[in-house]
Amino acid sequence: MVLARCVEDPDVTSGVHVDPFISRLLTEDYRLLQEQHRDQVQIMNMLEAFRLLPVYWLLVVPVLSQVRHPLPMLWMSVGDNLTAGVSVAVRLALQDLKRQPPPLGDYEVQFQLLDSQCDPAESLKALFDAMWAEPNYLLLFGGACPSVTALIARSLPALNLLQVSFEASSPSLSNRKLYGNLFSTVPSDRALNQATVKLLQRFKWTRVGVITQEGPRLSEMKKDLSRQLLKADVQVVSSESLSEDVCSSLRRLKESDVRIIIGQFEEDSASEVFCCAYRLNMFGARYQWLVVDGGTSRWMLKVSGCTDDSLLTAADGSIRLQMRRLGNAKTPGISGRTPQEYQDSYLRQVIQDRSDVSPLHTFAYDAVWVAARALSQVMEAVKLREKYSSQRNVSVRGEEVQRTLLEAVKQTQFEGITGPVFFRNGERMTSIELIQFQGSRGVLVGDFSTSTQQLRLMNQLLTFTGPGPARDQTLVLLQRQHVSFLLYGMMSSAAAVTIFITLTLLFIVIRRKHCDGSQDELLLLGVLLSCFSVLVSGLDGASWSSWSSELLCSVRLWTVSLGHTVSFTVLFITTWRLHPAGCSLLLLLLVLLLEVSVLSTWQILDPLRRVVLQLGPQSVSEDQDQVVQLFCERCSSSNMQLWLAVVCGYKAPLLGLGCLVAWSVRTLDHPEPLSVFAVTAFSVSGLLGSLLTAHNPPVQLCVTSMLVLGCNVFILSRLFGPKVLDDGEPSEPREDEETRRLSGLNQQLRTLTAQLDVEIESISMQLRETSELHRGTRGRHTGGLRSVTWSHVAQVCSEDRNPERDPLSPDDINSPEHVRRRLSVQLPILHLSYLPAVGGVSASSSSLFVPHDDYFLFH
Repeated sequence: MVLARCVEDPDVTSGVHVDPFISRLLTEDYRLLQEQHRDQVQIMNMLEAFRLLPVYWLLVVPVLSQVRHPLPMLWMSVGDNLTAGVSVAVRLALQDLKRQPPPLGDYEVQFQLLDSQCDPAESLKALFDAMWAEPNYLLLFGGACPSVTALIARSLPALNLLQVSFEASSPSLSNRKLYGNLFSTVPSDRALNQATVKLLQRFKWTRVGVITQEGPRLSEMKKDLSRQLLKADVQVVSSESLSEDVCSSLRRLKESDVRIIIGQFEEDSASEVFCCAYRLNMFGARYQWLVVDGGTSRWMLKVSGCTDDSLLTAADGSIRLQMRRLGNAKTPGISGRTPQEYQDSYLRQVIQDRSDVSPLHTFAYDAVWVAARALSQVMEAVKLREKYSSQRNVSVRGEEVQRTLLEAVKQTQFEGITGPVFFRNGERMTSIELIQFQGSRGVLVGDFSTSTQQLRLMNQLLTFTGPGPARDQTLVLLQRQHVSFLLYGMMSSAAAVTIFITLTLLFIVIRRKHCDGSQDELLLLGVLLSCFSVLVSGLDGASWSSWSSELLCSVRLWTVSLGHTVSFTVLFITTWRLHPAGCSLLLLLLVLLLEVSVLSTWQILDPLRRVVLQLGPQSVSEDQDQVVQLFCERCSSSNMQLWLAVVCGYKAPLLGLGCLVAWSVRTLDHPEPLSVFAVTAFSVSGLLGSLLTAHNPPVQLCVTSMLVLGCNVFILSRLFGPKVLDDGEPSEPREDEETRRLSGLNQQLRTLTAQLDVEIESISMQLRETSELHRGTRGRHTGGLRSVTWSHVAQVCSEDRNPERDPLSPDDINSPEHVRRRLSVQLPILHLSYLPAVGGVSASSSSLFVPHDDYFLFH
């Protein structure tokens, strides 16, 4: 009766929590005793109570001493978490908690299930309904869909809740200012991406391709991976999706010459991916697959259009990065179990319950311990504060409890089933395992520590199908195509010889100082500039600094352009002088002014620089993994075509006009018209040859140099050769030759003058005789023949054909008087015209004496 009253009377058990099962047992005993001793008196009841007192001390007192205080929690699930094997791990964690000593063993975790249904609205409604009713929940356990988790995680501070999850947190939840109350025993997906980047940097892979399966979690992983690859200077050549045809996506990666492929897909898609990789021959020594996923350590390659051997061949050598599911400690952790002991218990329970194995069961087990430890520490702290507080019966506010719980979770550190459990900046620190598929099994070849950010590889276990790690792209061996020293020496020697000849001729021209010397000097100056451009063109810019290379480009442009302009303009002016219209040096000044203006503007606005020109692959290795790439450097600017069009725009009309003028005076015996045609032909050929051979510097130097030097040699030999090589004395000055020629002419003229004097004296004597005869026979008319023989000089005018006119008449034009008068006037003029000493022909007019003129004068 006393036992019954103790169970029935609330005052007796006030402040003591009695287990419901024990309460039911005591109630049934009381009813049986009441039925059996209903007729006994009150004394007998008292004696019976004293008799049962030892039983009370043996049963009730131990039960009351084992009372565990409840720790209410909300469990947010997706609906299938319990059937996926997580409930088995949670039940094992609760059983292990009961065996813990105080204070952790004094508390009992009680879950209130909430089904999120992957709907944010339904999740919030269920959460608000649970928070409205009793008891006062402090912690949210479990996880849900990424969209639901993100929404609820932002509302946790306002609800004074803290969430401990066993789902992988999205990289977007790493902002602790917004999601500071969310903790997960599963490392963030950012850790997988960090391990991937470290592995790429270890093997110096800087060029990758990414293929991702569509989904909320994997899409977030892809975005975070892209950001981390960008920071690490790793180029993402192509990013494909598995939502389309898998083989088409892989074919695009192959066409982009992607060798390192990062795959982000679930286990059920692995077989299809590797089957397409086998069909496209994207495996072996040239390719390296990196599969980033949080699945199990065993790869289940199922047949999907390919044989088992084909799938194993395609997957051989691939590396999978995954989170560590089970610790490797050999000693028991906080739960009293080693990781292997837990694994065995879990598998036995799963087989007994006939449920599926969840890949997250180990993280769920440790999550229960994190939540229970944090809540028990908070409860003990609240008890101590209320017990020893100066103010009695004062409860701790919810904000303070929530803040204390947050600090307790941050300071969590113990050895769990998944390894050391602790948090840094809200993220679980753990190890990322690197599993390489070798043959038909996965081998642990390394790990990445998220706490130290260090990658450890076991090289003795890591194998590659080739001689070493795959290259991130086809190996391109750059081979510079430059001008050989022999070719440059030949062209430079030819240019040096031409420059020496030009300087010699320039010295001769300056020494003579003839009237056309200024034009010859300008022409030779243009030839010098053109020859000097050949010396500059063959210099290799690789051995010079950037500034020196740009200077050489500018010097080459100025010398070849000015040399061509000066040479052609001088020839054009000389040719036009032969034309009746004539020309002057003003044209040369105008053309030079335009030339300097254009080149200066070009140099200021868009200077020439050395640019690299890819010439394409020349040879490929047998395995097509190595290519020899030829390249060269040339002088160019940003708007090279525009500036060339401007230069050709004013030079082309000048060349055309020069050819027209040269054609109009082509019949004259002068070398200038032919030189104009030759320079035009060489100029056009040089421009086309330079443009067509720009991809091959040796050929370009050879073609342009031969054309420039050929043009200069033609000008020198055609225009200056006859002037220097006359009479076999190339070193004798032209002025001496002309003086000697004029002296001979003057000597011939003096001889002819003496002969003319003799003939004139004879004619004078004949005239005097004729005059005397004429005076003696005046008045007597005779019709006989003339007795006087006239010389050819006296017969300048023909006889008068009028028979009626008297030839001896003074009015007759051939009368002796008229002949004498003409001779007295014309002979002095003839003397003056042939004798230089008295104002006749000068040495400077020697060019007027040509063979047909001499014939006209002397005959």
